[in-house]
Amino acid sequence: MVDVSVVMPVYNAGRYLRPAVESVLAQSFEDLELIAVDDGSKDQSLAVLREFEAKDRRVRLISRANTGIVGALNDGLAAAKGELVARMDSDDLSTPDRFEKQVGFLRGHPDHVLVGSQVMLMDSDGASLCPKRDTEYTHEAIDAAHLGGRWPLVHPTVMMRRDAVEKVGAYRAKYQWLEDLDLFLRLAEVGKLASLKDVLLHYRLHTGSVCHTREGDQDRIRPELEAEVYERRGIAPPEVKPVHTSRGYAESAGERLRVWGWFALLGGNIQTGRKYALRALRAEPLAKQSWRLMYCAMRGH
Repeated sequence: MVDVSVVMPVYNAGRYLRPAVESVLAQSFEDLELIAVDDGSKDQSLAVLREFEAKDRRVRLISRANTGIVGALNDGLAAAKGELVARMDSDDLSTPDRFEKQVGFLRGHPDHVLVGSQVMLMDSDGASLCPKRDTEYTHEAIDAAHLGGRWPLVHPTVMMRRDAVEKVGAYRAKYQWLEDLDLFLRLAEVGKLASLKDVLLHYRLHTGSVCHTREGDQDRIRPELEAEVYERRGIAPPEVKPVHTSRGYAESAGERLRVWGWFALLGGNIQTGRKYALRALRAEPLAKQSWRLMYCAMRGH
C-alpha cells in the first residue's frame, strides 16, 4: 500500500512527457505510485513510459486502446492503491514539495475531500508567464466560482480522497471535456474543497492542449451540466447567465499570442513578453493590439 496514487492520462504527449514524469518521481514525498494510463498513443509516449517503468518501481503502466480522457482517468482510479489520489497531466510540472504540502493539508483537515494549489502559467517552451489570476482558495469561493462560470481550480493541481471520489461516482463520460468541473461540483456536496496559496504546479499553455482543442465542446455541454447541478442541489439558477472566463486561449493565432504576451508582462517576465509581442506582430501586423503589446513590451511594462 502507498499513501498517494498519482493518476496521469497520456495521449501523444510528445516532448512534454519526460519532464512531467520526472517532476512526479522527484517529489520530496516519496510514498507514492505513478499510474500512467497510455490512452492509445501513436507517438513515442508508450516507449517513454516503459523506460520509466523499468527504472522506477513506483511507476505502474496501463496501456490500452484509445477511449478518451474519462476512460483513462477512471482506469487509473480503478488501479489506484492509495488513500489519496493526485492528478497530474503529461505536459505540466509539479514542484518538488507539491505532494508533501497537499498530504499535510488533507491530514490536518479531515473535513476536506480535495485540495489544489496556485499555479504558474508557462508557455510551450517552459518559460514562466504569470501566476494564474482567478484561483480561489476557500470552499465557499471555489464552489461559487464554479457555478459562476469561472476557473478557480486547475485539474492537474488537485489531490483528492479516493473514497470521496468513489462515493460520488468518479468521472462521468457524459461530461467529457468538462469532466473535472463535473467531479468538483459533486465532491463539493460531500465535503470541502480548498487550494493552497503556494505555486505547486507549472501549467503549460500550448495549442495542443485539451482546453484549446476542445473549448467548443466545453461550451456546448456546460448548460446541461449547470442545469443538472441546480436541480440536484434544489436551488434556482441565476437570472443572469454567468460569463465563462477564458483559460488563456483565443479565436485567432494573433489574439492568443497577445494574451500570452500580456500574461508574461503581468508576471514581470519581460523577455517572454517581448517574444510574444514579436510573434503577434508577425501573425497580425495590421492589428493595433499587436503594436500596443509591442510598445508596452519594449518599455518593460
